[in-house]
Amino acid sequence: QVQLVESGGGLVQAGGSLRLSCAASGRTFSRYTMGWFRQAPGKEREFVASVSWSGGRTYYADSVKGRFTNSRDNAKNTVYLQMNSLEPEDTAVYYCAAGALQYGSGNLKGSERPGYWGQGTQVTVSS
Repeated sequence: QVQLVESGGGLVQAGGSLRLSCAASGRTFSRYTMGWFRQAPGKEREFVASVSWSGGRTYYADSVKGRFTNSRDNAKNTVYLQMNSLEPEDTAVYYCAAGALQYGSGNLKGSERPGYWGQGTQVTVSS
């Protein structure tokens, strides 16, 4: 079982940066793919980024590639999403997610499905 708690959301101007953190409970954190999804008002939840259990592979949505960086620190049971060059279109509730199975592919965009979710943190980008 994995429990996830996000932090770091807030209000930022366009072009600015934020770093989201997700603290995970459980001794097996290092065995799970970790990632981020987001949901804007009136839209479906969408994939943003994910990182494999070892940290060696990362995957990104095309809309954030080159601007966002997903990383993890297994010693701290924490995953991060560094968001740079933020745009108003990035405004959403951001959810941390863990893969459903241990030692998965790392790709929560397609070949692996999320199994655990955090409660979400609001990110608002003003123009």
